[in-house]
Amino acid sequence: MAERKSPEYKEYVSKLIVEEGRNAKQLSYELELSYSTTLKWVKAYKEKKQRELNPDQHLDTPSELRKRIDEFEKRNRELEEENEILKKAMHVFAKSRK
Repeated sequence: MAERKSPEYKEYVSKLIVEEGRNAKQLSYELELSYSTTLKWVKAYKEKKQRELNPDQHLDTPSELRKRIDEFEKRNRELEEENEILKKAMHVFAKSRK
């Protein structure tokens, strides 16, 4: 049975190929890995990086999207309220300086 590799090792190999520009076939040979396995690791690594760059692209359902929109709207309302309070405080301080 083939030896299982750690997630860290898989990511390291994938980084060598994706970020360092190493040749996947040559690296697979050097590390005594199956070329197809290496390609699977690279694909998974690229997908992971893409999700990190674009987290909104992996929303599965409309209800998840609705939940995120609701959270953003709530946060927006809170920030607008804080802004109004700060504007009023600034006005009060400006009056007291005159």
